[in-house]
Amino acid sequence: MVKLNKIYTRTGDDGTTGLVGGRRVRKTDLRVEAYGTVDEANSFIGLAVLHAGEGSRMFGVLRAVQNDLFDVGADLATPIEAGEKEGAALRIMPGQVDKLERLIDEFNEPIPALSSFVLPGGSPLSAELHAARTITRRAERAAVALFDQQPGTTSVETIRYLNRLSDLLFVLARAANGNGASDVLWRPGAGR
Repeated sequence: MVKLNKIYTRTGDDGTTGLVGGRRVRKTDLRVEAYGTVDEANSFIGLAVLHAGEGSRMFGVLRAVQNDLFDVGADLATPIEAGEKEGAALRIMPGQVDKLERLIDEFNEPIPALSSFVLPGGSPLSAELHAARTITRRAERAAVALFDQQPGTTSVETIRYLNRLSDLLFVLARAANGNGASDVLWRPGAGR
C-alpha cells in the first residue's frame, strides 16, 4: 500500500521525476506524458462522478474505472524490465480490457444507432464524459508514442485499455443523454 507522509520532496525542482523503481527521467519524457495524461483523464472522470448519482450503475462503473486508471498509470510509470516475472509489477491485465467491452455492450444495447456524429454536450454529465473521453484519447496517443519509442518497456495492454475506455466513455455520454434522446447531433455545413 502507498504511504505518503511528506508531499513535497524538492527532487523535481531540476525538471526530473522518479519512475517506479527509482530511475529519474525528465518531466517531458513520453512515459511521464502518458501517465500524466491518464491522471488528467481520471480527474475529469471524477467530475463526471459528481453528476452520475451516488449508488447508480454509472457511478459504480466510473469509480471502478478511476481505480483502474491508477493501475494504468502505475503500469506506464514502471518500465518493463528484461526477464520480468509475471506479478513482479502492477500491470493492466487482459481481463480489465474484457470488462470494459462488456460494459460497452451493456450500456450501448438500449441506445439507438447514430445517424450523425454527436457534438459533446446535452447534459452536464454527458459533457464531462465527452471531455474525459477526449483526454483518454490523448493519453492513448501518448501511450502509443511511448510504445513506438520504447516497445520492449511498455505494455500493450495499457494501450488496449485506454482505447476501450474512450469507447466506453462515449457510450456512457450517450447513456447520460437519456440513451441518446438528448444527444446533440452534428449538422454538416450548418454554419455556412
